[in-house]
Amino acid sequence: MPTAIAQPGRTLLDPSNHTLIMIDHQSQMAFATKSIDPVQLRNNAALVAKAAKGFQVPTILTTVAEKSFSGPIFDEIQSVFPGQAAIDRTTMNTWEDPRIAERVNAIGRGKIVLAGLWTSVCIVGPALSALDQGFEVYVITDASGDVSDEAHERAVERMVQLGARPMTSLQYLLELQRDWARGDSYNETVATAIAHGGGYGLGLVYAKTMFSAAEGH
Repeated sequence: MPTAIAQPGRTLLDPSNHTLIMIDHQSQMAFATKSIDPVQLRNNAALVAKAAKGFQVPTILTTVAEKSFSGPIFDEIQSVFPGQAAIDRTTMNTWEDPRIAERVNAIGRGKIVLAGLWTSVCIVGPALSALDQGFEVYVITDASGDVSDEAHERAVERMVQLGARPMTSLQYLLELQRDWARGDSYNETVATAIAHGGGYGLGLVYAKTMFSAAEGH
C-alpha cells in the first residue's frame, strides 16, 4: 500500500529543475504555420517567455537563418529577454548545434522544455535527440505549430511515443507557481495570466475587480 506524502511528484516542473529552449519563433516560419492561429501562437509564446523570465528559468533562444531567410525572433519573446541574443543556426535540428549542447551542459539540468516552429522538424529533432541522451523532455504544444494539423499532431504523437511529455503554455505558468501562497511570484504570475491567459485571465480580472478576490494568498 503506497503512502501519501504532501510533496510534488518528480516529473512536475519547477523553476530549478529544467531548461527552456524556444526555437525558431520567426516570421518566415510562422507564415506557413496552419495548425494554430498566429495571434494565438504569439500570445502563447509571450506567456511562456514571461513565465520563464518571472521564475528565472534558464532560457535558450535560437533561430535558423535569421538574416538570410527566416527573419527575427518574435518581439513577444525578444522584449522579455532584451539583452539576450538568439543563437542563429544552420541546422534544422537545434540539438546538433554544438553551442546549444554547450549551453545545456553549462546550465546542468536534466529536464528540457521545448517550444517552437515547426513541431515536426524543429521540435521533433531536439526532443528525440535529448531523449536519446537521457534527458526528460517536455513540449509546450500550443506555443508550437506546423504546416497542418496533421503534421503537428503526428509530430506530438511521435514524441510522446518515445517519452516526451506534452503540456500547454498556461499549464507551464501555473505549474511553476503551483501554490498561490508563494507571495514572491504571485503578482507576476497573475499579471501574466491576465495578459495572456484568455478566459482564465478575464476571470481573474472579474474576480479581483468585483470581489477583491485572491487565490488563498
